[in-house]
Parts: sequence; C-alpha cells; structure tokens
Amino acid sequence: MATESPLAALPSIAEGLARVESELAATVRSGEALVTEIATHLISAGGKRVRPGFCLASSLVADPEGGPASREAVRGGAAVELVHLGSLYHDDVMDEAPTRRSVPSVNAKWGNHRAILAGDYLLGRASETAASLGHEVAGLLAATITRLCEGQILEVESAFRIDRSAESYERSIAGKTAALLAASCRIGAVAARLRKATVEALTEFGTAYGMAFQIVDDILDVVATDEQLGKPAGNDLAAGIYTLPVIRALADPAVGGELRRILGGPVDAETNRRARGLVMATAGVDEALDTARTWADKARAALTALPDTPAVAALRAAADHLIKRAASPVL
Repeated sequence: MATESPLAALPSIAEGLARVESELAATVRSGEALVTEIATHLISAGGKRVRPGFCLASSLVADPEGGPASREAVRGGAAVELVHLGSLYHDDVMDEAPTRRSVPSVNAKWGNHRAILAGDYLLGRASETAASLGHEVAGLLAATITRLCEGQILEVESAFRIDRSAESYERSIAGKTAALLAASCRIGAVAARLRKATVEALTEFGTAYGMAFQIVDDILDVVATDEQLGKPAGNDLAAGIYTLPVIRALADPAVGGELRRILGGPVDAETNRRARGLVMATAGVDEALDTARTWADKARAALTALPDTPAVAALRAAADHLIKRAASPVL
C-alpha cells in the first residue's frame, strides 16, 4: 500500500492512486513467478507515488469538479511510476544500497544481476504501457528515459570530485529527476487532451518542482535519520555524490578545508557522520534550501495562468509541502 501522497487531499487523486496500484500490479505480472516477485518487490513496499499523482492531477486541471481521473491518465501514471521504479533498481545496484523504503533492496535480496534485469523489465513494461496511449506518449517516455540516463551518467562522472560545481549538479538533476516529473505532468495533460498552453505550463511546473524535489531529497540525505528516510542516511556521501548542500559547504571558509581533506574518496561510517556534521555546521543546508525555494516558487508561478480548480490547488499545495518537508524530515 502506498503511503499518502501530498496530492491525496483531493479525493479523486487518492481514488486514482488506488487504481494506479492495481494497474502496477497487473502490468508487471509475469508468467514466471520469480520475475513477478522481484518486479513487485518495491511496488509492495509502497511509496508516495508522487509521479503518478502529478500525472492524475495534471489530467484534471481543467475539471471544475476535480475528477475522477480517466483510464488513460491512470495508465499514464502507472507508466511513469514504472520508469521511476526501474531507475531505483538500477540506482541501488550502483550505490550498493542495502535497503530501500525500509525493506531490503532488490540487489541485496536477489543480487546485482537479477536487480539489473528486473529494472530493465520494469522499463520495458513502462514502454509497453506508454505505447498503448499513443505515439506522442510513447515518444515522450522514451525521450525521458534517455534524459534519465544522461543525468545519471553526469552524476557518475562527477563521483568523488570535490570540485563539482553547482551548475554541474543542476544539469545532472535536471535529467535524472526533473525530466520524469515534467513528463508525468505532460503525459497527464496529453491524456486529457488539454490545450497546448496548458500542456506547456504543466510541463514547466513539473520541471521546476522536480528540481526543488531533488534538492530537498539531497538535503534530507544529510540531515535526516535512516528511519525518517527509509534507507541509509548519508548514502550520497558514501557513494561520492556531492550534492548541493555539500557543494556549498565545501566553499565554506571555516570548515571547507577539513571537508576537502576527508572527502574525495571512499569514507567509513564514522567519517561519513563527521562529514555530515561539518556540512550541517555551515550555511550549506540553508543555501541549498533557498535554491529549492526558488525552484518551488517557479513551479507555483507556472500555475498562475491555469484555472482555479481543485487539481491546480492540489499541485500548488504539493509545492508548498515540499519545502516544509525539508524543514521537518518527518513529514
């Protein structure tokens, strides 16, 4: 069962997400029991289902009653969530992550080979689902998967580089995170056959929200606990992925020098904790949060020209909730 989405205050979104859950389970089912078990592992573990939630909400922005979502929007939501899940399977292999969503990761339970193949299987199922929605959605999802790969490659290339720039970081997250959130909104809008200006506004919203979303996620990796995250805290530092709060902290005149001495290569658990403490002792987290706020403001601004409907209000509330989550990791 998925945990509550920040969009779930709109009743039709909660109902639509329940339909997405059923669609996910049906879509990944295989004639091979082991394939089904591995493919459903993270689906069963739950999640906020932010991407399908945005797909559903975007499909409803012109509806003064706020839903329910169409069959096409539900299938679109399932497709974007399958892309997200497939990327998580691959990410956990690269990061050697032992847990995900408070359960053992697929690679920890079944090994890297099966995890990679299962991630590919989910991407294949996502592509099949997108194809059932027409050429435009199929092409959009394919292009989005390409951008995810590009963003991830940029991140891998910057691993353990203490000279990583904020610009390099933002190029990476624009591909690996913002592209899929933008596609989620766009697919929902296309599924609802909304006018072009609305489709573009929702795509802009998804892009800006996605940038803020990843920055907040990276802040939480520094400041939150394992229990709050549902996965090991400080995992980015352990993998040599220096995110915006760390990049800002490295420039701090007081502790940047010590950070540069202890980072730049693999670190043990104690050094990881020390590095996180140093980052939190600087303005790095606050500066990263300010950047996230700027992107969240851009997301809200993209909605200005849209009608005052329940779905638009839900999208606006989601942007507000995002910044609160960074300030209070338990949200």
